[in-house]
Amino acid sequence: MSEVAATRSNFFLKNPSAQSKKANALRSKALQRNETNRAQEIKSTTGKDAKVAISDSIKDFARIKRSVDASAPIDNSQKMADIKAKIQNGTYQVNYDALADKMLMSEF
Repeated sequence: MSEVAATRSNFFLKNPSAQSKKANALRSKALQRNETNRAQEIKSTTGKDAKVAISDSIKDFARIKRSVDASAPIDNSQKMADIKAKIQNGTYQVNYDALADKMLMSEF
């Protein structure tokens, strides 16, 4: 078992040397983040590559989603209770034409 541990790459976190290397790398990145030169370097390299174009259809979808989210929720609980009561009483009438139309629409 010790042979396996000795031959592991630094990818595995159970290797103590990998943990310390990773911790040192994170510390150095944290220090680099605070430097103004590093911030300018990141801005200059990513500024030209970070442009995103959002299509009109996505913008329309976002507008529709916002309006739907802002609208009041629909409460169908009373309608569902009425249908359940009719089914239990045996008075529910199935509209076979509407059912057939829905079935055909889902097929084609």
